[in-house]
Amino acid sequence: MTSATEPTTRTWNGLTIPAAGTYEMDANHKRVGFIARHMMVSKVRGEFAQATATIVVAEDPLQTTVTAVLQAESISTGAADRDAHLRSGDFLEVEKFPTLTFRSTGVSDVNGNEFTLTGDLTVKDVTKPVQLKVEFEGVEKNPWGQELIGFSASTEIDREEFGLTWNVALETGGVLVGKKIKIEIEAEAIRQA
Repeated sequence: MTSATEPTTRTWNGLTIPAAGTYEMDANHKRVGFIARHMMVSKVRGEFAQATATIVVAEDPLQTTVTAVLQAESISTGAADRDAHLRSGDFLEVEKFPTLTFRSTGVSDVNGNEFTLTGDLTVKDVTKPVQLKVEFEGVEKNPWGQELIGFSASTEIDREEFGLTWNVALETGGVLVGKKIKIEIEAEAIRQA
């Protein structure tokens, strides 16, 4: 924790941001979700209930880094049979690949409180670069004196590029599961140091 005399916020590009330090995603105030097309006509929403992330806010905000780990077994869409299928070898193969990881490689395209966070996403044994559109929601102290930051992020990936190619052709054309997966993150992170 920072001492009571150290500033915990600063102004950068007209925006109030946290002073340099390390933040951990708050397990009780986060959602790491996804949306997939089903049967070409609807959307299935799900999430990874168990996820951790460390954000190291740098002196130079453009050098800030993020690392995240999602527990593959914690995938949930609200349907037990579908969740079991997503954990199987047809999709995430959680016995062999228990985690999905993200490691940032850069911050760019800063426009007010919005920016692009680039990084490497690893699903199973495939690592691909991705770009997350991030909205910094602000910095605040909670009633217990802990400094926290809030943010939203989203991106879209092609699941087949990560080796998640299982599908079923539909009689009317199209496929059972869409290729594009939208990822949506809403979270708070608490200062650790």
